[in-house]
Amino acid sequence: MTTLALTLLLSGAASPVRPVATYSIVARDSQTGDMGVAVQSHWFSVGSMVPWAEAGVGAVATQSFVDQSYGPLGLELMRAGKSAPEALAALLAADTQREVRQVGMVDARGGLATHTGTMCIPEAGGRIGSSFAVQANLMMDRATVWPAMARAFTNAKGDLADRLLATLDAAEEEGGDIRGRQSAALVVVKGEASGAPWADRIFDLRVEDHPEPLQELRRLVRIQRAYTHMTAGDDCLAAQSWPCAEREYGAARRLEPRNAEMTFWYAVALATGGKLDSARPLFAQAFAADPRWRKLVTRLPAVEQLPSDPQLMEAILAIPY
Repeated sequence: MTTLALTLLLSGAASPVRPVATYSIVARDSQTGDMGVAVQSHWFSVGSMVPWAEAGVGAVATQSFVDQSYGPLGLELMRAGKSAPEALAALLAADTQREVRQVGMVDARGGLATHTGTMCIPEAGGRIGSSFAVQANLMMDRATVWPAMARAFTNAKGDLADRLLATLDAAEEEGGDIRGRQSAALVVVKGEASGAPWADRIFDLRVEDHPEPLQELRRLVRIQRAYTHMTAGDDCLAAQSWPCAEREYGAARRLEPRNAEMTFWYAVALATGGKLDSARPLFAQAFAADPRWRKLVTRLPAVEQLPSDPQLMEAILAIPY
């Protein structure tokens, strides 16, 4: 164990607090190497405590009588070369309160570990699969919750975020927490670090307080996907690659068709590519949402984000809304 880990644990950083977490999953996509954590709880802002992840290193879920230091310390140990089982074993060995902890870990090589202390509030338990670890605790309605989570992740389709969401849904459908629900979070990072940490976090989403946190988390994931396409479209626009911009902005709008900004920039890309007829209803939608989008149109030719063509400008500004 590193000096930092020992110092924090021996200084009392491991003292228990009120139990906050309900069920979580840590997982690694065996094809892409991406890693993630997803969690739901009847507690405010579970995303600020339970999930930890770092590209090229691993992911941690720390819950029950949560000790948040397991997150950064677990990542530090895995960054130093420890496997997930080795990192978790080291932290538990130094923690006098380990029997009230529940923790899941995955490392970038696919190593997995889970721990449910004997003093975690029933129903409590966990399971390791081929590329994931699930854990649930604190008033689970029944002991079938974490097996249902394991089956859901194994059978789910889609990318890692889709599979993590399916796992949370399965826990809720199996009965979930008898107290109900309040917050949720999802973090997904790339399997390899690029040296630009801000670019390595694919999803980093929290629902702090909501009557239906899993539904809200799904909505946020969809919006994040749309904005990922928007960012790619912006890069295409900066490079004046109009077919690329049209493709990316179009993908964003298909995910969020009522979003005026996504609609507007898709229209800009179409108009610049000579497809004004296709762009007209999109401009009309954006102008109807807020007439100030028309003002922005007039500013774009000067920065080469619309052609400097007076006839095109006149045609766009004449679009009724």
